[in-house]
Amino acid sequence: MKESVFIKSPSKPAIWGTGFIALDLILSGTSKKSRWLWAGGTCGNVLTILSFLGWEAYPISRLNGDAASRLVQQDLARWGVHLKFAKSIPSAKTPIVIERIGQKPNGGGPKHQFTWLCPACGSWVPGYAPVLVSAAKEIVKEIKDPKVFFLDRVSPGALILAKASLERGALIVFEPSGVGDPKLFGEALEIAHIVKYSHERIKDRSIIASHPNPFLQIETFGKEGLRYKSRLGASRTRGWRRLEAFTVPRLKDTAGAGDWCTAGIIHLVGDKAFSGFKSLTLDALQHALRFGQALAAWNCMFEGARGGMYAVRKNEFKRDVSLINAGREILPPKTSNPASVPKRLVKTICQACVDL
Repeated sequence: MKESVFIKSPSKPAIWGTGFIALDLILSGTSKKSRWLWAGGTCGNVLTILSFLGWEAYPISRLNGDAASRLVQQDLARWGVHLKFAKSIPSAKTPIVIERIGQKPNGGGPKHQFTWLCPACGSWVPGYAPVLVSAAKEIVKEIKDPKVFFLDRVSPGALILAKASLERGALIVFEPSGVGDPKLFGEALEIAHIVKYSHERIKDRSIIASHPNPFLQIETFGKEGLRYKSRLGASRTRGWRRLEAFTVPRLKDTAGAGDWCTAGIIHLVGDKAFSGFKSLTLDALQHALRFGQALAAWNCMFEGARGGMYAVRKNEFKRDVSLINAGREILPPKTSNPASVPKRLVKTICQACVDL
């Protein structure tokens, strides 16, 4: 892989997106029982990674006021994500996801588990609240030159934003975690150019198969790699094609691997919007898919969905991703994990704990 994939022009491409943006609480049982609080969620991770890669990223969400929202905003801002549209009204509690990292028995390697129960008091933490139609109608007036629009949850407000971006020439990328409302799901499939989904998450794929509209479908299988199917003129495939996953020297955590893969693909196919995407050659498409897989493999060497961004320098990241993509061996990174947050800070993100 050429170093140039990391170099962007002075005029940075813009990605807008809405969907699952959350506060991740990572509880590690392997790194001296550390705790970290980072911005997360599929949409949150994809846009933050793309900002890290040189894009202008504009999340559209309801991060407006509670303690968790302030921590998410601080972390997004650290990575250069634009927050102008991240605080739409009415207010909503910020979703929280708890990831527990441990070890499988008998030396079976690392494992992780997601939960939505506060580790301090056992209460349910908040879930996802979509941007409302009223807010979406105002925000569409502000969307300027979108190269890509990303969504991972369907709602009337999300579809208004996606359709407006489509009309302005954006590449529409849809990464569902489930079907939810079949009608809204079908509407998203009608306008999406790329649909990427996990084999584990989308059990019934008949609804996707019944919509011929997406130009590119990507189905991921974790450590078994992915398969893809394209109906673009220059990169059309005869049915599905398979790409095996990369291996890494030290597996620490697979959380967030799919988000890194998505960001890598968007990075190489989306910077010229839909007009550039539709002229991709098959070689260019496969190069983008492999770059996404290389990013995913690199991230699996760190704990947390974006843990590597906090653990190594950017030049180390570029070097190791380039080596992985070239099929060459790399040494396990000498990570410097960020400081663990204190227990008292964890309690401030749970309203039930605050009310005790």
